[in-house]
Amino acid sequence: MQDRFRTTRWSVVSAAGRWRPGQAHEEVRRALGELAETYWPPLYAWARRRGAAPEEAADLVQGFFAELVEKGGLAARPDERARFRSFLATAFRRFVGHRAERERAQKRGGGRALLSLDAAALEHEERTLAALLPAPGDDPERAFERRWAEALMRVALERLAEECARAGQAERFAALRPHLALDGEAAPHAEVARALGLSEGAVKVALHRLRRRYGELLRQEVAGTLADEAEVEAELADLISALGPA
Repeated sequence: MQDRFRTTRWSVVSAAGRWRPGQAHEEVRRALGELAETYWPPLYAWARRRGAAPEEAADLVQGFFAELVEKGGLAARPDERARFRSFLATAFRRFVGHRAERERAQKRGGGRALLSLDAAALEHEERTLAALLPAPGDDPERAFERRWAEALMRVALERLAEECARAGQAERFAALRPHLALDGEAAPHAEVARALGLSEGAVKVALHRLRRRYGELLRQEVAGTLADEAEVEAELADLISALGPA
C-alpha cells in the first residue's frame, strides 16, 4: 500500500478530481483502487442491511466504484472539514438513491473496473456480517460503522505484519497476531512461548510492544480519514463504540 494513500484519503479524492478517464495518471488510479479494496465492505454491509440481496449489494458497490472511474472522483466534496467516513457514506447513499445508475454502472470504466467482487470475497463478507451483526434488523448505518471500524483495524494490522516481516519477525508476528485480531482464537501465552522458544515473560513483552505499535498504526489510519487531525480521539471513540453491543 502506498505511503501517499496512507497519508490521507482526502488527498486521493482531491487528486482524482483533477483526473479524467483517458489521462495517463496510473498513480491516481491505483490509489482509487486501494480505496475501493479497503472500503467496499462497509458499503456492502450498508446495502445488505437496507434489504439488498448479496448479488444486488455487490452490484451497487461495484457500480459506485465504477462511477468513480468514469467521473475521475467520487463527487465534489461537500465540506473540507468532513470526515472521510461520512463523506463516503453520503456519496454511496446518493448513488443508491439513483437506481437507474445501477443499469449503466456495469458499462462504465472502459472495461477497467477498480473492484472485482468474486464469490469467495462475497462469501467471506457474508460470514463477517453474520458474526458482527447477528440481528437481521440491525440498522444499515450501524452496519456501515462497524464494518468501517473493522476495515481500518484490518489495514493497520496488515501494516504491522509488513513491518514485522521486514524486521525478520514474521514467525513471531504470526504466532502473536491472534491476540491482536478481533476474530483471532488466541493460544495461551505459555503455549505461544513454547512454540517460539521464548520465555512466557518475553512473549508478554513482545505482545505489549505489538499492541502499542498497532495502536500507533491505527491512529495513523484514522488520521488519514480526517481533514483535521485534532479529531482523531473523537473518531477513535466512535470506532470503539461502533464495535460494541448495539
